[in-house]
Amino acid sequence: MKIYTIGFAGKSAEEFFNLLTKNNIVKLIDVRLNNSSQLAGFANVKHLPYFLKLHNIKYEYKPLFAPTKELLQSYKNKSISWEEYEKIFINILKKRKAEEKIDINDFNNAVLLCSEKTADKCHRRLSAEYLPKYYTDIEIIHL
Repeated sequence: MKIYTIGFAGKSAEEFFNLLTKNNIVKLIDVRLNNSSQLAGFANVKHLPYFLKLHNIKYEYKPLFAPTKELLQSYKNKSISWEEYEKIFINILKKRKAEEKIDINDFNNAVLLCSEKTADKCHRRLSAEYLPKYYTDIEIIHL
């Protein structure tokens, strides 16, 4: 099973959708806390499902894998480090029992979406890396 992650920041719509189609993505799973920001451009929830449909890709919003507003704000205002953010976020997923509330097959050839340009300091990476703790044979690919 392959699970992908992608951020839209720094990508044109053409580059973004080419990456999805080139990697045979069948579903985009939106894990953003705020998916309706006007700053998101083509990735705004008003537009994204339509654009995905044009590429035969399903859209699903899964706030189960989004950070809390408080956690995100604490990191943005630098009151916690990235290392602290990681620990807190993983504990949030554990408390939510995220692994029990999904069908892992829904993640096969799916991509987790967030805004960050790279996955290194993004909760989409943490979410993807959380799943192999409960399910086997998962390959994670960051686009």
